[in-house]
Amino acid sequence: MTYVVTDNCRGCRYTECVTVCPVECFHVDDAMTYIDPENCIDCGGCAPACPVGAIEPDYRLAADKKFWVDVNRKRATETPVISARLAPLPGADQRRQALGR
Repeated sequence: MTYVVTDNCRGCRYTECVTVCPVECFHVDDAMTYIDPENCIDCGGCAPACPVGAIEPDYRLAADKKFWVDVNRKRATETPVISARLAPLPGADQRRQALGR
């Protein structure tokens, strides 16, 4: 099992998840974060820390969200590790409200 960042993160990029991760498994680009499944220790601390509900264990993903496992795996190899909190993206609070969070 691994945890997966899904499309709810896109356009928000809240990084509270990074601050609770005991290993540096998060990666970041201009739009969102990703979890490296090779480094994730499945502690689950990141999921409740995400204010937009973007992080799920892979086994709980809906069928139409399963592709995010491969997206996270691929993007983790292409993007830098993040180990400290960043400011959310402009418009993140509006996106959060639109997601009902």
